[in-house]
Amino acid sequence: MADSAGIQQGSPAIGAVGSAPAAPGPGGAEGSGAAGGSARISVKKAQLRSSPRPKKLEKLGVYSSCKAEGACKCNGWKSQNPPPTPPRSEQPPASANLQEPCRSCSHALGDHVTHLEHVSEDEINRLLGMVLDVEYLNTCVHKEEDADTKQVYFSLFKLLRKSILQMGKPTLEAQESPPFERPSIEQGVNNFVQYKFSHLPSKERQTIVELAKMFLNQINYWQLETPSQRRQRLSNDDAAGYKADYTRWLCYCNVPRFCDSLPRYETTQIFGRTLLRSVFTVMRKQLLEQARQEKDKLPPEKRTLILTHFPKFLSMLEEEVYSHSSPIWSQDFLAGAPGGQIPVHTVISAPPVARPLYYSISPSASVELSGGGGSPARKTASVLEPNSGGEKRKPSEPLPQEENKKPRVVGDIPMDLINEVMATIADPATIPEQNSLLSAHSARDEAARLEERRGVIEFHVIGNSLSQKPNKRILMWLVGLQNVFSHQLPRMPKEYITRLVFDPKHKTLSLIKDGRVIGGICFRMFPSQGFTEIVFCAVTSNEQVKGYGTHLMNHLKEYHIKHQVLNFLTYADEYAIGYFKKQGFSKDIKVPKAKYVGYIKDYEGATLMGCELNPSIPYTEFSVIIKKQKEIIKKLIERKQSQIRKVYPGLSCFKEGVRQIPIENIPGIRETGWKPLIKGKEVKDPEQLYITLKNMLQHVKSHQNAWPFMEPVKKTEAPGYYQVIRFPMDLKTMSERLKSRYYTTRKLFMADMQRIFTNCREYNPPESEYYKCANLLEKFFYTKTKEAGLMDK
Repeated sequence: MADSAGIQQGSPAIGAVGSAPAAPGPGGAEGSGAAGGSARISVKKAQLRSSPRPKKLEKLGVYSSCKAEGACKCNGWKSQNPPPTPPRSEQPPASANLQEPCRSCSHALGDHVTHLEHVSEDEINRLLGMVLDVEYLNTCVHKEEDADTKQVYFSLFKLLRKSILQMGKPTLEAQESPPFERPSIEQGVNNFVQYKFSHLPSKERQTIVELAKMFLNQINYWQLETPSQRRQRLSNDDAAGYKADYTRWLCYCNVPRFCDSLPRYETTQIFGRTLLRSVFTVMRKQLLEQARQEKDKLPPEKRTLILTHFPKFLSMLEEEVYSHSSPIWSQDFLAGAPGGQIPVHTVISAPPVARPLYYSISPSASVELSGGGGSPARKTASVLEPNSGGEKRKPSEPLPQEENKKPRVVGDIPMDLINEVMATIADPATIPEQNSLLSAHSARDEAARLEERRGVIEFHVIGNSLSQKPNKRILMWLVGLQNVFSHQLPRMPKEYITRLVFDPKHKTLSLIKDGRVIGGICFRMFPSQGFTEIVFCAVTSNEQVKGYGTHLMNHLKEYHIKHQVLNFLTYADEYAIGYFKKQGFSKDIKVPKAKYVGYIKDYEGATLMGCELNPSIPYTEFSVIIKKQKEIIKKLIERKQSQIRKVYPGLSCFKEGVRQIPIENIPGIRETGWKPLIKGKEVKDPEQLYITLKNMLQHVKSHQNAWPFMEPVKKTEAPGYYQVIRFPMDLKTMSERLKSRYYTTRKLFMADMQRIFTNCREYNPPESEYYKCANLLEKFFYTKTKEAGLMDK
């Protein structure tokens, strides 16, 4: 049966490496697909159901026990003259005779079907459908070579046989019934579209919806590989878990496609992330290969969508499928976001007929897949890294709650107005590139980002491995990186560069252009210490000043956010300090010294610099987001200005000797949306107080001296602390209190903040680092408090 594992012309992309197609149909060639088998069975069922009732009873008698007197033990009527095998088409079928004796027990056919005398025609036809399904499964059992699949076929064969004898409906007896995982694949893809593309205009978003519907349809018609074939391909895989999913898929999705007596479910509705992870990589490869093979057959208006947008859609979805903390797989995901859900029922309920890969694409829309945090750096890491397989979160591990629930920021601008303004702004990510040079005001990485979208450059995280067979392409890239670093860093010994580039503990984010390496960043991760050391960073000289360095660093940041390492450290020479400053590095190191001393390599004459990452920032698209935000603000200002058309006369009070007047007395000032600052008194509006205190707390937490006070003091780190300090306080506790609206006045907030500084000075000696941090942070806090008008200056 494995011979049929391939992509069939004009059908959904089926087959994978060692996939298991549907069972062969009776009399068909080995390897017949589910569509062919289903069609043959449907024709035979229609012919049998149109036969005279005696002929139907004869067929059912074969599967009915004898009811004659004397407790006959015959379990099915057998004809005295069985038809030849194969049947001769030129001979008409013999008419049924209810008096014909059974070859086994000699009782008449009528004695086997007495229980069917008063049964309705509809029930007879239902039982006949099960009879043909039993015969089909019997053929499958004899022709199937895989032991696991054969066992499932045989179990279903016995189930249908028993249902015919008992005139009941077949019910699968299992410890767990569908759905087997929540959210389902269908819901996860719905959430993915909401999460990544809800900001797009309706026309472009509809294209994404069509791509998602096409992807779901492919999964519903995908043929899973057998457990034995998967074990040969992935020896370290969860064999027991995959076998359970494979058995469920056969029983509930695959076999019912050609045996309609069994209840049928769609794969995307009863399976979830676990099954999707087990098939996604192979499935993506097969689909893209099919698209490339059939590109000349694609209509011109669909070629760009299939060859450009569908691969990017799959890449972004792959990132969410294998991500440690993707919110789309949380049952708490807010599915009611603007735009609604994908109407996948239009695909799910469609008849099982052959479809081309590109059947559901809307030719009138075009869109660049640049939503949310889409990052080829995250995508390629899971494909090319030798050790990436062990880093993926197991399905049993809970998703971090902080990232699952992303509350919408409350502002004073209605969302309806924001959406209306956004609809009038061309998405910077979808603006076609001009032939002329980029604007002088363009972001540093804009040219590199456009080249990446066109496929001119690629980013891959690669590394050497001592435990796996070396990949020739990766080894060639590593040699290319060694050459780039050696040429661009002439003061660094070549032997040293070679040793680190090929060291299995180091990895390199490589920049590939036209199949060759033109730059990269070599780094070593220390997850237990919470930081990564950047060792080498270089782009070949003739490819510089194109934004590649910035785009490289942005990809590296997204890669580390995925792996939950949020600090960079590096020693920069005098030529590299400027570059690292532009990338967000500074000489103020946020990582405690005890964390990195003895771990990173010390370079003479170099400056230690650090960078702290923000997990909520999609770095590779950050400049695009900022550009779009500026456009939105600009449009909002223009709209506000157009609404304020009244021109007021100038102020004449100053000519009369008045030295000053309150700002709110200026005619028209309030109409512009201006609000007076409140100084030295309580803010009466609870929402305004909340926003003010939230901004204040964020400023404090972002300060370089706030690190000792971020979380409650641990007893193991400070013995006896809670005997000395009776009322502990920290910034995390204050954040939780602020979120719960505990701070109804500014005095409560300031009292808690002051308690942090007082406790620190009470427990620690004046010469300690903690004592100094408390003094500096306290000074900063009161400066900000005066600026915010929470106390008199």
